[in-house]
Amino acid sequence: MSESASATSGRPERARSASGPDAKKRGFFGRIILFVRQVLAELKKVVRPTRSELLTYFAVVIVFVLVIMAFVGVLDLSFGRLVLWVFG
Repeated sequence: MSESASATSGRPERARSASGPDAKKRGFFGRIILFVRQVLAELKKVVRPTRSELLTYFAVVIVFVLVIMAFVGVLDLSFGRLVLWVFG
């Protein structure tokens, strides 16, 4: 097995198992280096959004937050008036 991500399957290969014959060869720093290599290989697969997609996502989030804020505000106002009416 190679120490980098598999180019054919798109999935990172597993590190050697602890019961394998080379289990004692890779020390603490070797495992850290393997981890960093695998992280970098996964980061290379990330698809970043274009500027227009990013602006669209931003607008969707802002609109959603505003709608939820309005909903919670109306509920708060309603419960406040109900409490004032009941305990007045």
